[in-house]
Amino acid sequence: MAWIDTIAVDRWDGDLAAIRTSVADSATGRVDHIMAIHSLNPRAMAAHDALYRSAMAGTRSLRKVERELIAYVVSSANDCHY
Repeated sequence: MAWIDTIAVDRWDGDLAAIRTSVADSATGRVDHIMAIHSLNPRAMAAHDALYRSAMAGTRSLRKVERELIAYVVSSANDCHY
C-alpha cells in the first residue's frame, strides 16, 4: 500500500475548506482517502469530484441503483473496499 503525503482534513483552509462539503460524507463528515490524496492539489480534488459526480449522475440510460451496482461490482473485482 502506498503512502501519500496529505494535509490533515482538520487543517484544510482556503480552496480545500471550500470543497470539503462536496467531498465529505454527508452523514459522518469523513473524507475518504481517495479524495484526501488530492489535498496538496485542490484543483485535482475538484476535478476528481466532478468526474465522479458526472459518472454517477450523468446518464439517462441507467438508474442510480444500476450505476451504484456497477460501481460496486467494479470495486469488488478490483479488491477495493470503497
